[in-house]
Parts: sequence; C-alpha cells; structure tokens
Amino acid sequence: MSRRLGIVHGAGSAAATTALALPAPNAFREVTISQIHDTYSSVTAPAEVTALLEILALPGGASLQLEAENTAPLPVVVAQPQPHEALTLDLTAIREVVDALGQGAPFRLLGQTDRQRLRTPPLRLTEWHVVDDRLIARCAIPASLEVLQRREAYRARLRLGMQAGAILGEDGATPSVWGDLRDLSLEGCLLELPMEAVRLLASPHPLTITLCFPDGSRCALQATACHHRVDADRQLVSAGFCFEVHDGESQRRIWFFMREIDREARRQASPESAMPPSRLFQASSGETPVGRRSERRYATPMARRLARVAGYLDVQLLALKEHQPLDSAQLSHHTDRLLTLHDEDRQALLFATRCLHDEPLLVRHGLGVAVHLLDLATQYAMPQPVRKALVACALVHDLGKGLLPEALLGTRGIDAAGRAELQTHVARLMPQLAACRWLMPSVVEAVVGGINERLDGSGYPAGLTGEQLGELARLAAVVDALEAMRRDRADRPAWCVADAYRDLLGQPQRFDQRWVRRYIRRFGLYPIGVLVRFAGGELGWVQRLDGDGRPTQVQLAKAIEPPGDSLGEVLSGARLAALGAPVEELPVSA
Repeated sequence: MSRRLGIVHGAGSAAATTALALPAPNAFREVTISQIHDTYSSVTAPAEVTALLEILALPGGASLQLEAENTAPLPVVVAQPQPHEALTLDLTAIREVVDALGQGAPFRLLGQTDRQRLRTPPLRLTEWHVVDDRLIARCAIPASLEVLQRREAYRARLRLGMQAGAILGEDGATPSVWGDLRDLSLEGCLLELPMEAVRLLASPHPLTITLCFPDGSRCALQATACHHRVDADRQLVSAGFCFEVHDGESQRRIWFFMREIDREARRQASPESAMPPSRLFQASSGETPVGRRSERRYATPMARRLARVAGYLDVQLLALKEHQPLDSAQLSHHTDRLLTLHDEDRQALLFATRCLHDEPLLVRHGLGVAVHLLDLATQYAMPQPVRKALVACALVHDLGKGLLPEALLGTRGIDAAGRAELQTHVARLMPQLAACRWLMPSVVEAVVGGINERLDGSGYPAGLTGEQLGELARLAAVVDALEAMRRDRADRPAWCVADAYRDLLGQPQRFDQRWVRRYIRRFGLYPIGVLVRFAGGELGWVQRLDGDGRPTQVQLAKAIEPPGDSLGEVLSGARLAALGAPVEELPVSA
C-alpha cells in the first residue's frame, strides 16, 4: 500500500507553488444506499468510504478521468487516506492535464477490484506543488463514493469468524430449523443446516428464510431450494436457495447486507487496517444468537460455550478443504477462549469435551487433546505462552487429515500405500502454521510435528527416536494416543480407559512412561467424562473428581449413548455414596 505522501512548501527556484484555500471538511452523513443511473449505488457511511478509498490507494489501483467528454482514464497514485485530511495525489505521470486541473477542471478517481468498480463524485484540486520534480496535489476527501457491483457473479462470502444465521421454515409451519449463512447474493444464498432440514428441502412449497445478524437485523425472504449436499461427517446439509424477491426494498436490504459482509471480510483479512468493524456484526446486548449450534441442546452450559470453539474448528476444517489458509487471528482468539474456560472451571471443561458428539471426529479429537494437554501443562506450571501455543497446536494438529481423500479416513483396512498417504497429513498442515507468527516454532515442531512420533522410531513423519524427542513431544504423544483410543475408529470401537492405560503402560519402548503415569495420576482410573455402572445397575457420567481421583459428582443416564440434553439427576455427597463404588466403565465414543 502506498505510504502517505508529505507536502513540502519549497522555496526559491526549486519549488513552484500554486495554492488554493482548502474547504471545510465534508459533513459525514448516515448510512444510505440509493440507486444512481440504475447501475451505481452511493456509499455514504464514513467507515465504508474510507475502506473503499484504501482500494484506490493500492499500487496501480486508481485512475483519474476528467469530466470533459471523450477523455480516457489516466494513471494516478493515491496516498493512503488519513481521517479528516485532504486526499493526496501524485500527478507526475500525467503532467499534460495538470494545467487543466489547476484551473479547476472537475475529475473523478476510478478504481476496480474483481467484484466491483468504484468512482468518486466529481472532484477539484484544492492545491498542488512541485516537490523534487514530482507533482503532488490535494483534493477534499469525498463524502460519498459510487459503487458498481458485478451483480451477476457477485457473492458476498462470510470469512472464518464472521457469524450470521438463518431460520428456515415453510410459511406458517413449525418447527423451523436454524442454520448458518455462508454466502449471499441478490439471487440467493448458501446455508449450512442440521440434518433434519432435509424434510423441509423436499417440500414443493416456497420456504421462508429469515436472515439474522449479530446486531439484531432481520430480513424474511421467500426462497426455493435449488440444490443441496449432505455432509455425513459434519452432520449437516449445505443448501443453495433462490430468492423470490419482487420489491425494491428487499433488494436494497440484501444489497446492504452483501456490502457489509464484503467490507467486514476485507477488514478481517487485513488485521493492520484501521477500518472499524461493521455494525452489522457487532452483537447486540441481550440478542439471542441464531445459528446451527444455537438451536442445539447441550448437556451442560460449559458444553454450549465450548461449542463455539468447535464451530471455529469445523469451519476452519472446511476452509482448508477449499484451499483457504489457516486463519491466524481466529486461531489465537479461540485458543484464548479455551484458556479462559479452563481457568473458570477445569472439571466442567473436561466433561464438556465428551458432550459434542454431533461435531466431526477431527474436531472432537482436537478439542479433547487440547484440553487434556492444557490441564497437564497447568498442573506442571508451564509458562502461559507455552500453554497457549500447546493448546493452539493441539486444536489443529489433525486438521491436515481433512485434506486427504475421504475414503482413506473411513476405510477399515489400510495397506502400506494408504498408510504412507495418511501420514502426509502432517506435511500438509505444517506450511499453514508458518503464517501464525505468534506461535512458538519449537512448540509447533514438538506438538504438530512430534505428536505421532514414538520413542523407538516407529512413528511418523520423520521416524524420530527417544533422544530426538523433547518433553512436549513425549507428552503430546501420550495424550493424543489416549484420546484416540477413547473414540470409535473405522477399524475398531472405543476402548475403555483401563484398557487404554494398560496398553500404553505395556509399551515403554514407544511411550514415555513418566508421562503415562502422570496422566493416570491427574485424571484417575475413572476420568471425568466416562460412563460408569454402579452396583445397583444405575448408569452415570462422571463429572467431578476429588484430589485422589474418586468421583464426587455424577449425572445419571438412561442409556449407553453420548451425553445429551436428556441426562438425569446430578448426584453428589451422600446421595452419590448411596450408589456405592462404580463397578465398570462402559466405553462410549463421545
């Protein structure tokens, strides 16, 4: 981006100056969107005007066109706009029109992106100077800009971290379903919906889609489902809809939403930008968020809060599949969220990792590894920057598997070639983490690069041996293996915890026994999040332990299934003691 050009008032023959009085700054108006010449729309929101002017300030991003008839656009350099200051232009390359401009000839600045064309209203120079043989000029910052979107192909896509929802239902029909908005155009939208939405998509009648934004904005539109795709792993349906929009007011509202989505996406894509956040995406106090996960019922309040981190991982996994980069800012934000949840109630968070059974396996596994690593790192007083890097790396360490063929991940038997391809998931992810400059490279190498290594050199990707593996890699390998064994896999069901402990204790050549024993001491023989049967036949989920690893709180269950919103009574103290000691664990792939 062009740096701001300084204006120098030279002296003597080295500089000639012609100056005009600068007018008072234009008064900013409220947001309005109106059609101009049937094609251009006027942008008057101050923040959005500034954002669009930044496009003109990109190298090669602007042209100058005189208002006189039959004039061609000419190249011009626009400096980075500064609030409440005049706009600075470098006219050196177009000296032939400086005389006309200096005499007050009106002109427009033009710009273009792959989605839109920009132009200012007619402007006039307010002053110009010769500085070191360069022609530097100023004009007032326009109070508005005119934008021509390429409407036929233009879709406003929500970036990772941007939340907007949609409520889908037939006219007057209940129940409706809640989903997530993924993109929006004048013609339609793409929604991600829970699996039960299939019943609505099969309806021959028009559907009502209510778009819902964090600031409380709502817009109900009639639409017809035109295509959908079921994603069994993510337990959702991606559905495209065509709007039946007939009135100009609805079109203007959709257009406004599209522009705000696009502006917020550009702001988030440039963290160094001073552009303020879109008000559309600023949560209104007391506003109930609408989205695919907002409608779900969760076993505990902590599970509902953890679902927001799961949602980030889910969308990040999809973004990687679509060849989009890993979002460093969002990874940092959700890592901080997880650290906060752990500080508030570590045991509630441990149980919550077993309550998100509707999420993809890679998401559930990443959360489980991250929370258990964090808990051990906290117990052994690792520094905060190390803990944050550990958690971040654990959250995403397996997302590279999402870039592999789906058939490879779901197969029951895998040959040597398939195993070799599966092991490439580490190399597929590592380049993405290079953009996360806040991550400690040593932790990335230890967790993402070393979590699948083994002491005897039988691991991957590098076949490192014990003397080459540091403490973090040894710790991560133990946590990762135990978390994986507690969940179903294509070739086997979930293990009970006691069997998993025995397996790792029986492999001292592969797993660091110090960390295996530390894990067992920390989480106990009946860890938080296991389903146990008591002597009287009662089933209960272990939710809290005492310092010796004995259950102090369980929640009764009626069936051997992952914990949902239909769990029974919570027992502790004398009422829990009346059940006696647990007699067995019942493995559940939660």
